Amino acid sequence: MVSHNIRLRIAVPYMILILAAMGILSIYLSRVTRANAVQELEESLLKQARAVAEVAGPLLQEGGEPEELDPLARRWAELLQARVTIIAGDGTVLGDSDEPYATMEGHALRPEVQRARLSGSGVSIRTSETLQNEMMYAAVRVPGSQGDTPAGFVRIALALDLVEARLVRLRNLILKAAVATTLVAFVLALLIAERTARPVRRLTDVARRMAAGDLEARLLPRSNDEIGTLTRTFNEMGEQLREQMTTLAEERARLAMVLELMADGLLIVDEAGQVRLLNPAAARLLEVTREEALGRSFAEVVRHHELIELYQRCVERGQEEAATVDMAQRNLFVRAMVTPLRGVERGCLVILQNLTPIRRLQTVRQDFISNLSHELRTPLASLKALVETIRDSALDDPEAAHRFLDRAEFEVDALTQMVQELLELTRIESGKIPLRLSPAPLHEVIAPAVERLESQVERKGLALGVAIPPEIGPVLVDAPRISQVVGNLLHNAIKFTPEGGRIDIWVEPEAGGDYVIVHVQDNGVGIPALDLPRVFERFYKADRARSSGGTGLGLAIARHLVQAHGGRIWAQSRAGEGSTFSFTLPLANGEHEAQEARA
Repeated sequence: MVSHNIRLRIAVPYMILILAAMGILSIYLSRVTRANAVQELEESLLKQARAVAEVAGPLLQEGGEPEELDPLARRWAELLQARVTIIAGDGTVLGDSDEPYATMEGHALRPEVQRARLSGSGVSIRTSETLQNEMMYAAVRVPGSQGDTPAGFVRIALALDLVEARLVRLRNLILKAAVATTLVAFVLALLIAERTARPVRRLTDVARRMAAGDLEARLLPRSNDEIGTLTRTFNEMGEQLREQMTTLAEERARLAMVLELMADGLLIVDEAGQVRLLNPAAARLLEVTREEALGRSFAEVVRHHELIELYQRCVERGQEEAATVDMAQRNLFVRAMVTPLRGVERGCLVILQNLTPIRRLQTVRQDFISNLSHELRTPLASLKALVETIRDSALDDPEAAHRFLDRAEFEVDALTQMVQELLELTRIESGKIPLRLSPAPLHEVIAPAVERLESQVERKGLALGVAIPPEIGPVLVDAPRISQVVGNLLHNAIKFTPEGGRIDIWVEPEAGGDYVIVHVQDNGVGIPALDLPRVFERFYKADRARSSGGTGLGLAIARHLVQAHGGRIWAQSRAGEGSTFSFTLPLANGEHEAQEARA
């Protein structure tokens, strides 16, 4: 379309210019030709009139009669192929080749006769009153025999149809020449226009390719004229644009990577209050997708009144606003900062810092300190009471002193066990205890824990069953550590199962074939539903277990050891109906053996 318009813009002015020139030339040639033809006709008619005057002059001078002059006029008319009229000195028509002379009025007042009377010859062009046709009249004076009085006049008349016919033929020739010239000019104009438009069309194609993303598109200059200069300038512009777009793409990629990897949520809200950008962290915090958030109002996306109020304050005051917001419905605790954007793009920048893990750590630390204080208070208070009792009243009673010292030793052992378990749990959590993984049969992992606690089972009168299917292969574990897990779970079951109860340890393959599940089940007092999610926390004890002793660290140690092996641990229980603790272990085959080999 562009090149087509350019061709027309170039060709049409050429055509108009040529048509105007041909029209002006045609008019000029027509006028010049007519003038020349009229002049030539005048001269020819005057010569003819003089020739006739030489023959008719003697007759006119002698007072010739019409009977002689009229035949003369007709003979000369046939010879000259023109109208011949012989007129007396007073204007009386004495002979005419076309009309009866007797019926014709006097011609003394005819313009050509008057001019001939004065100057000897005269010419006029006018419509014949007799023939009603445009004629050229040329008259010459026949001198009289006496002085200046003319003997008469000879007039030759010729219709201008011949001149007009000649002019028509000339105009036709000029028109044909103009048409031929116009066609040739049109073809030349199209060729010139095409040659001019071709580089423009190529530039247009390259521009379209660049607009479509092909920034490497270039055009080779083929001339040193303005088009060549434009082509080189266009190539320079394309190179600069490519460099700028490359730089911009790199900057956008870096910005996108920063936004993608930012731990803090980020939103950009425009002047209308609609979300124009949010990063993945913000989408996760607000539990929305990018498609759901973009183009929607800030209030619809965040759905929290404190964040909405914070944003409104920033818009109203035009300054940064910050607040700590507890989003309880989403279990989030965030630090929100809303900053107005000033520049080309108006709006607000919203940053959401997720402080939930920090708050959870603070809560865990506070609970840990509280639980540790609680656990240490009882043995320390007992030790203090025992020491005071021994000092005040048992020094003189050896038997009582020994009994109190045994009790004090028990409390010291409890404190020592608590400290050791705390240190071990800390090392496990920090990864300072390396696991020595190797394939081991399950009975070699479970048997040591069962043998170690078998005496406690017998003292309490409990029934203990162990079922390990023979088709289950070895597991890839650190055997002593998993034995410790089984021991902690078994000890827990013994402690909370009344006399005469039953404990079962059994194993089954997990769906998928890469793990096995170890279950430790009892029919003891069970765990209340509110306490069940927290049984693996440090120092956490269900209310019914407060009087049963223990440090409250065994299940926490078991959880960390199982997770270090790539497994998971969970508990199922109902109050008064017993509990089942289960954990998974990787089988020593397939992918796990390959991982061990690489390790």
